[in-house]
Amino acid sequence: MNIFTIIILAAILIDFTLGIISNRLNLKALSKELPDEFEDVYDEETYAKSQEYTRVNTKFGFITGTFNLLLLLSFWFAGGFNWFDQWARSFEFGVIGTGLIFIGALVIGKAIISLPFSIYSTFVIEERFGFNKTDAKTFVADRLKGLALSVLIGGPLLAGIIAFFEYGGAWAWVYAWLAVTAFSLIMQYVAPTWIMPLFNKFEPLEDGELRRAIEEYADKVDFPLQGIYVMDGSKRSSKSNAFFTGFGKNKRIALFDTIIENHTKEELVAVLAHEIGHYKKNHIVKNMTISILHTGIMFVLLSIFLQVPALFDAFFMEEMSVYAGLLFFGLLYSPVETILGVFMQMMSRKHEYEADHFAASTIEKSEAMVDVLKKLSKDNLSNLTPHPFYVFLNYSHPPALKRIKAIRNG
Repeated sequence: MNIFTIIILAAILIDFTLGIISNRLNLKALSKELPDEFEDVYDEETYAKSQEYTRVNTKFGFITGTFNLLLLLSFWFAGGFNWFDQWARSFEFGVIGTGLIFIGALVIGKAIISLPFSIYSTFVIEERFGFNKTDAKTFVADRLKGLALSVLIGGPLLAGIIAFFEYGGAWAWVYAWLAVTAFSLIMQYVAPTWIMPLFNKFEPLEDGELRRAIEEYADKVDFPLQGIYVMDGSKRSSKSNAFFTGFGKNKRIALFDTIIENHTKEELVAVLAHEIGHYKKNHIVKNMTISILHTGIMFVLLSIFLQVPALFDAFFMEEMSVYAGLLFFGLLYSPVETILGVFMQMMSRKHEYEADHFAASTIEKSEAMVDVLKKLSKDNLSNLTPHPFYVFLNYSHPPALKRIKAIRNG
């Protein structure tokens, strides 16, 4: 057992342990008393249901997390990575072809093993709490489409990265960084038009009182409104949401049909105002810039560790390769990712407060933003009293109660 084995194993076990601790604290933080702020939205039955939803998902998450941990450790220490590598090499398709077979087989194998958990989550847990609207046909189609996109889009990108590090010499990390950055920017631009419609229908919001109210608000805050779309979120779930995606001429705001059904005109304008707030505060550009810089640093480190035999020895590999090194470096890099993830979550929560403030200060009635948060919490059976440590590790959005207090305090 070399130093890399110890580091990676420790990182995996520490991450798993932190997850257990945070989940236990989160369950203990569930309060039988409904927060006063939500008394006008929740009844006793709905509040109890929201807490049970948290308990069930937490227990299920523990089962899946434990299974995945044992699967990884068993596969690792049984020499599974080396076996797959030798199998992939037997086809004699060259470095790039072998790499695609190796990584593709592992990804597909993991997806197949995880499929029963996805089925149970969708058709048992989500069904039990009244969220699931997905039928078997949609469920299968989603996964087949995802697989096709992984092959058609992810395959060439992975092949390019392998080729850069195999043949690019000392500047390979720069070429890979530029390629991935270009790919990410292109995907941001084309995804709203070409990829997202493969999974959902996006219909322009019809003319009427709501559209006029949104357009008037957009003019008021000088937002270049390219498109407002209604997404058929009810095709898969009764949960409500809205989001901003794309940039340039392809940026769009999408409202789930479920959120339109469950909210007033003023509340929907508040939702759009929040999404526009992200744009006005340059959150999208900031996140993209950080992501690009992070990718560059990661590729620099990757170029170093691909040359270290001990990393491959840690996984009982007979031969070194770029494609296997990508996976092993990902596991080695996981502690850094965890730490960065916490900071990114903190920044994301800060951005949500800023977008809330922007919305509340620019719409006619700031209380509409509060009403939205309350109703969304109820519709999605959100945990109203999450433990601070759980929030610290996992929440990209602040808890609803804290967001409401921040809006009220200006």
